[in-house]
Amino acid sequence: MGDVIVEDPRMAALVAPDAKLEKLWTGAIWSEGPVWWEDGSVTWSDIPNNRMLRWHPEEGGSVFRQPSRHTNGHTRDREGRLVSCEHSGRAVSRTEADGAVVTLVDRYDGKRLNSPNDVVVKSDGTIWFTDPPYGILSDHEGVKADSEIGACYVYRFDPETGELTVVADDFDRPNGLAFSVDESLLYISDTGRSDAPDGPPHIRVFEVADGRHLRNGRIFAEVLPGAPDGFRLDVHGHIFTSAHDGIQVYTPEGERLGRILVPEIVANCTFGGPQRNRLFITASTSLYAIDVLTSGLPGR
Repeated sequence: MGDVIVEDPRMAALVAPDAKLEKLWTGAIWSEGPVWWEDGSVTWSDIPNNRMLRWHPEEGGSVFRQPSRHTNGHTRDREGRLVSCEHSGRAVSRTEADGAVVTLVDRYDGKRLNSPNDVVVKSDGTIWFTDPPYGILSDHEGVKADSEIGACYVYRFDPETGELTVVADDFDRPNGLAFSVDESLLYISDTGRSDAPDGPPHIRVFEVADGRHLRNGRIFAEVLPGAPDGFRLDVHGHIFTSAHDGIQVYTPEGERLGRILVPEIVANCTFGGPQRNRLFITASTSLYAIDVLTSGLPGR
C-alpha cells in the first residue's frame, strides 16, 4: 500500500497517487501547529516538552524557543508576525519583528481563558481562536487548573480595539479552525471524542455574518478514525484534515476523496513552499512533508 489512497478519482488531481511522504525530523513528544516561512523553514510546537521547534531544509531541526509556555497552534497575521496559542500562558500571543513576545488576550469577562488551542487571522486582522481545556486538564501539556470560565468557547478578538467576543458556545472540545476561500464560511473541528468514546469527532461549518458573527452551523464531515484536530484549505476549498490514520481530503461539499497515510497520529498540517504546494504535517513525534498538485491558501 502506498502513501496516497485514492477513494475518488478527483483525489488524483490534488495529490499524485505515487507521491511519497517524507519524514523530515523526529524527536518530539507531541507535535502541533506548523507554520511555514519564506526561507523554507517550518516552526511548530512540541507541547509536552514546552518548546517550539524549527526545521530548515539545509540546517535540519533545532529548538526555536524554550520554554514556550506550552504553545499549541500557530498562524501568521497579515504583517507576517507569528500568532500563537499558549496552554500554560492561557493566552494568545504575538511574536514581534524584534522577537519580543507580547500577550494579546488572556481573559474573557475578567476570567482567565482555558488554554487556547488553534488560531486563524481573518483578512480584516481579527483573530479567531478556540479554547478547549487540554492545557489545564493535567500538567502534561500545560499546568493543571480549574476552568474559570466553565465552558469551551470559540472567540473573535480584535487587536485594534481589544474587543473579545464569543462566536460559538455549543462545542464540546473546539479545536482546529479555518476560513473558506472567500471567508464566508468558518470550519471548526470538535475533538470531544478524545475524552469520551461517544464524544463528537467532526468538523462543523458556519456562515460568517457581517464578518463577525456565526450562524446556521451544521456538521460538515465526521472524521474517523480518531477525530479531526487541525486542518487547512487549498485554493479550491478542499479541506486537508488531520486524523488518526493521516491526512484526509474532503471536497467543499463534505465528500471524502482520499487519504495520505502517515505512520503516526496526525495533529495538524500547513501548506508551504513558494507555490504553497508542499504539505507539512505534524504527527506525534515527527514532522513530515509531501508534495501535492494543488496550492494552499496563503497565510492561513
